[in-house]
Amino acid sequence: MISEMQSQQYARARLSRDQRFDGRFYVAVRTTGIFCRPICPARLPAEANVTYYHYAQQAIEQGFRPCLRCRPDSAPGSFAWQGVNTTVQRALKLLCNDLATPVATIALRLGISERYLNKLVSSEVGLSPKRFQLHSRLLFAKRLLQQTTLSVTDVAVAAGFSSERGLQSHLHKQFRLTPSQLRGHKSANGANEMQVFLAVKQPYNWPQVRDFLRVRAIDGVEKLSANSYHRQFVTDNKPGEIEAIFDAEKGGFNVRLAVAHAAQIQPVLTTLHRVLDVDTDPQLVSEALISSGLSAVQLTPGLRLPGVWSVFEAGCRAIVGQQVSVSAAIGQLQRLTDGLGLPTQTGKVFPTPDVVAADDLNMLKMPGVRKQALRRFAQACMTHDATALTDDAILAIKGIGPWTLEYIKMRGHSDPDRFLSSDLIAKRQASKLAINADMAAPWRSYLTLQLWVLAGQQQEDA
Repeated sequence: MISEMQSQQYARARLSRDQRFDGRFYVAVRTTGIFCRPICPARLPAEANVTYYHYAQQAIEQGFRPCLRCRPDSAPGSFAWQGVNTTVQRALKLLCNDLATPVATIALRLGISERYLNKLVSSEVGLSPKRFQLHSRLLFAKRLLQQTTLSVTDVAVAAGFSSERGLQSHLHKQFRLTPSQLRGHKSANGANEMQVFLAVKQPYNWPQVRDFLRVRAIDGVEKLSANSYHRQFVTDNKPGEIEAIFDAEKGGFNVRLAVAHAAQIQPVLTTLHRVLDVDTDPQLVSEALISSGLSAVQLTPGLRLPGVWSVFEAGCRAIVGQQVSVSAAIGQLQRLTDGLGLPTQTGKVFPTPDVVAADDLNMLKMPGVRKQALRRFAQACMTHDATALTDDAILAIKGIGPWTLEYIKMRGHSDPDRFLSSDLIAKRQASKLAINADMAAPWRSYLTLQLWVLAGQQQEDA
């Protein structure tokens, strides 16, 4: 529910058309039956004709159609979820991202019954999980139809619909539009390669993200240029490739994606969202870091937490990075990739768990107990979905301690609230600056990163 105070705040925000409010809420106009982003360039409607929603899916449920001019489906991710209990937050993210996954399976992943999931989501957003997921599918399909030249069949598959007919039926029912009306005069092709725009929350510190990833890049797998991030990956045992080119004027990334099958598009784009951390609200992070004891001048504007492409890769990075420098850890990862990575036409993909688990890892120059920990972690990721491994299961692996687990959580899961209290640099900086890490919750991962940044700046000044 939108409170009276929020309505007043949103009213002022939409009049300003400030980019910082993009994705925080949506503006529905009762006289036109259309809903927009707060930055829409169309003539501003009278306040008496406006209704505000936290989620685009809520506006669709109430019968509003997305604006074809500002394209609400392209807005950066909404952070209205902040303050909602953790289970609901995770549920809404899964319903937005796992478009083809049945609601019953999502409930199982959350460890709750489907009935309880329905109660939680309905209470928070006013519609059932199935309706929320359906509207998420429609928004993603609309985005692909307007921004790419994928065939309608491939768009339907990518958005989680069982058939092209199902997509057409729901588009007509909810938006009173056909795929051809959304597409215009674009020609259609297969799903091998596509381009799409990825909006980011402003401000966004691309140089900070770029430099962090560049120092940790594995040659052949990742490549960073002045304005782009390029990555080789494997999904469903098929190699793929993605490139994100930062466009400061447009406020986001122009993304080129090559995949083997349309069903891989949404999961890969979701991973890219996380790796580049495009949806975080920097204002909320800044407020939390100041609460912890940092001053405004010590903050990095638009700070982001760059992720690792997969939980398995994050685990490998954490294990080989124990008690060594970043450059030494990357050297070990390079040997691992050169020896076990799958070659592609333009590079290599990071080794898969089964390949690492089966190898003696003699190419690595590190203690045998650490090699064994790497193999056992790979075996655990083969037995279970790496994203579903519990903390206890990871800590049960000999050679893995709290620092390694926290690093996996922070960069593999992109958990925003992990302070690496046992990290030497973070611990030293926190003590030096009299930081109370608990006061930075729920953004303690960003506190860790900010302390690393400050330590690096002090080394440069020395």
